[in-house]
Amino acid sequence: MATQFKIDGLKAAIDGKEILKGLSLEIKGGEVHAIMGPNGTGKSTLASSLMGHPKYEVTGGEVTLNGEDVLEMAVDERARAGLFLAMQYPSEISGVTNSDFLRSAINARREEGKEISLIKFIRLMEGKMKELEMNPEFMHRYLNEGFSGGEKKRNEILQMMMLDPSIVILDEIDSGLDIDALKIVANGVNAMRSEDRGFLIITHYQRLLDYIKPDFVHVMMQGRIVKSGGPELAERLESEGYDWVKEELGIVDETVGQV
Repeated sequence: MATQFKIDGLKAAIDGKEILKGLSLEIKGGEVHAIMGPNGTGKSTLASSLMGHPKYEVTGGEVTLNGEDVLEMAVDERARAGLFLAMQYPSEISGVTNSDFLRSAINARREEGKEISLIKFIRLMEGKMKELEMNPEFMHRYLNEGFSGGEKKRNEILQMMMLDPSIVILDEIDSGLDIDALKIVANGVNAMRSEDRGFLIITHYQRLLDYIKPDFVHVMMQGRIVKSGGPELAERLESEGYDWVKEELGIVDETVGQV
C-alpha cells in the first residue's frame, strides 16, 4: 500500500493557548511538501504535535498514517509506525553513544528475533556516515554531546537514513548550516526520496529548497495553512516576503495571536 499521511483539522494548544487552529494537509509517498511562514505562526508546534510532544495538547482534528490513528499512539509507537522528526534543537544525551542509540532504535522497530546483527549494523552505519562526510569516530561519541549545530543536524539526517521511516518531518534542518553542510544534508535527504516515503519540510528559507526540490509549498499563518502552490511560491516568498499574502487574504496579524 502506498504511504498516505493525512492531517485533518488539527488543533493544538500549549498552556491553554490554541496554536494550531484547524490545519489540514495530505502527504503521499513520493511527495515533498514544504511549509514556510513567519515566526510565531505554529510551524514547530505542528512538528512537535505530530510526534506527540507532551508539552502540546491536541484539542481537535485527526491524523492518520496509512489509515491508522496517529493521535492514539504513544511517541514510540508513532516512531515504530514510520514517523520520523529531525528536530530543530536536538538534545544531548550523555552516556549513550550514537551507535548504541541507533542500533537500539532500529531493533525497536523490528520483531523479536529479527534484530539487526552487529556486523551488518556497523557496515550500514559506516556507509551512511561516509555519504554524509561524518568522521567515523562520531559512532562512539555520546549522542550530540559536544556536537556543533551543524554536526547535530547532520546527525539527525544520519538517524533518518538509518531508521528508514515512511514519513519524514524536518523542522528547520537548515538553520545554522553553512552552504557546504547544507548541500551534504540535502544530498542525504534526496538520496532517501522514494515512492514509499513522504517528506514535510519546515523552513524559513528558499535556499534549502534550491537543493531539495519540493512538489508542494504551503504558507502557514495563524496556526493553519492559508496558501499552497508549487516551487514558484517559495521563490516569490523569498523575493517579496509575506506582506502580499497577508494583503491578498486580509490578514493583519500573521501570528497565532489573532484570528
